[in-house]
This record gives sequence, C-alpha cells and structure tokens, in this order.
Amino acid sequence: MTIAFDAKRAAQNGTGLGNYSRFLISLLARFAPEESLLLYIPHPEKTTYLNRLPPSDQLQTRFPSSPLYRTFPSLWRSFGITHLFRADGVNLYHGLSGELPLNIGRAKGLKKIVTIHDLLFRRFPQGYHTIDRTIYDFKFHRACRNADRIIAVSEFTKQEIIKYYAIPTERISVVYQGCDPAFSKPVEEDLKQEVRQIYGLQDPFILYVGTIEERKNLLLLARALRHVDPTIKVVAVGRRTPYTIKVEEFLKENRLEHRLVMFHNVPFIHLPALYQLATLFVYPSRCEGFGIPLLEALSSGTPAIGCTGSCLEEAGGPDSIYVDPDDEMQLASAINETFFNDHRRDEMVEKGKAYALRFSDEQLFSDLWSVYEQTLQQ
Repeated sequence: MTIAFDAKRAAQNGTGLGNYSRFLISLLARFAPEESLLLYIPHPEKTTYLNRLPPSDQLQTRFPSSPLYRTFPSLWRSFGITHLFRADGVNLYHGLSGELPLNIGRAKGLKKIVTIHDLLFRRFPQGYHTIDRTIYDFKFHRACRNADRIIAVSEFTKQEIIKYYAIPTERISVVYQGCDPAFSKPVEEDLKQEVRQIYGLQDPFILYVGTIEERKNLLLLARALRHVDPTIKVVAVGRRTPYTIKVEEFLKENRLEHRLVMFHNVPFIHLPALYQLATLFVYPSRCEGFGIPLLEALSSGTPAIGCTGSCLEEAGGPDSIYVDPDDEMQLASAINETFFNDHRRDEMVEKGKAYALRFSDEQLFSDLWSVYEQTLQQ
C-alpha cells in the first residue's frame, strides 16, 4: 500500500519534530520494505535534513506544482495535497506534527492518523503568543476530530488530549519515540578527548540538554548549585532564548558563572560524547510531551534526575530520580546523594540501560504498525 506523510518537519527541522518524523519514516523503510512511502513537502528549497533518511526506493517526494501553491506553500499543505491523494493511490495519511489538511474530509475512503506530541500551549499559555496559541489550538483540535486514530507520544499526552479536547480514550494510541542509536554506542576516546578540549571539560560535571527557555526550568538547577558541593559544575547545552538572560543574571548575582556554563549550536556529533562524559544528567523541565533527553541519557549510560508533573517518569523509568520542579533543595539533595556515590550511580546506570531497551526500534515499529493495521481495518 501507499502511506503518505506530512513531511515538512522531516525536511526542514533539525531537531524535535524533525527527528520524530525522520525516526518514524526510517522505521517503516527498515521494517516494512514492501510499502510505498510518499513524502509531501511544501518547500522544495527547504529539504536540508532529508539526507538523514536512509536511501530507499520506497521513498518518494511530492512538492507543489502550481504557481499558486509554489507561492503559498502553506496553502498547499493545508488544502492542496488532499486533491492528490487519489491520483497518488494513498491508502493511509499520517500527519506527523499535530496537523492534517483542513479539507481532508473530502478524501473519501482515505484513512487518517495524526500524531500529537504535546498540548503545552494549553497547559502553559504564557509561553506562547496569543495568535500562535489560537492557531495551534484550532489545527490540533480539528486534526483530532478528523483523524480516524490519534497517536500520542506518551500516556501524559494522551490524558491531555482527553482533558482538553474530550476525545474518547479508545481513539488514542500511545506510541513512544526512540532516540538516535548513536547514544547507546560507546564514543571513541579520540572524539571524547576532542570534545573535552573544545568545551574546556576538565572536571566531572552535570549535563543539561534542552532549549534554554522558561518551561525547561534551567534556573532550578542554577539555584540548586548554591546547596551542593562547590566543586560540582554544570554544562548546559541548548538553543538560546530570552530566558537565558534570566539565568545569566542569577548566576552573576550569586557568583556562579564559573559553575554553570552554557553552549549553543552544539553539533549533534558532539552530543553522545557529552552525555557519556557527564557524571550526572539533570533535566528540570516542568512539562514535556515525552522527554527525549532523559532517554538519551539512559541510553548513554548516564544516571538521570528529572522533575515530576508531566511525562518524564515515562522517559526516565522507575530508577531515575524525580523532584518537584519548584524545590531547589530537593534537587540539591538528589544531586548530593548521587554525584559522589559511585555505587548508586552504577545501579542507576544498569537499570536505566535495561529500561531504555523498551524503546528499541523493533518494539516501537511493532507498536506503530499495530496502530496502522487497526486504523485500516476500521
């Protein structure tokens, strides 16, 4: 059969939704080689990340062809592609980033799935402009209504969909996302040494990976530094936002600049080395759709601390540590109890790696394919 995808993010996003889209498409190319995979991409000139997909005769691409849709590719993505489904022989359409074409109801006989990653714009509206929040809410809600089946990336996200959009639980399936296999492979010592030199890593350190924004709550870790051993340092890796200034001001006021350093635009090839060099990984985010960095840490053999309140327990498993996202003393206590405790960390590493096996490619493909089969048989 032919499975079609909204592949905008796969083509032009280097992280986040792009990683998810490429991960899912790659799973199908690997484990379902007899199926045709059709990628609808609105911007022909924005395909930077398609080369991260495995070469395969299964994969075909479609771009806007008319002058109108080449000029307004968002219109093509929202309305134009629906008219192509019949000619392309599409049996199943999967919106990978919370959206379906707004007129997809006109595609008679087509089965429709949408993946919802999170509804953070509903839970944390203060982090979004009003117009963005309104557009996201409209598109996501409409996609949930129009889809034959909804994939949530965590049990937490599933409950959010039920809460905010009143979607019956039986229409929602949870299919987790894995992380890049590079994290579970030992990094060569030469690359580790190169990374040490580039980022000036001389002492044992705590690692944080994630956008440096309000919701990710890096300031909690900065506050906790006042209550932990003064030799403990933090390396924070992530995209800079206005919230970064708030963190920097706190560090300066408390003379902690030398103990928490931030790096932006770190290339992916360095990330597995950073994880594997770290003594401890701390992810103090208030809310996530799933929390891939925790799974990356476990896969890398790095013990992890997260926060309660959303889905991080699903990503980090029962043997990671979780603290209140507003309690700096609780985080400091967790750090003090693990950073210098080799036995505790070794135990967390062993159990964490075992938990990460639940997110193997084979298991995740099986879960995904079950949803596809169930949808096609409805």
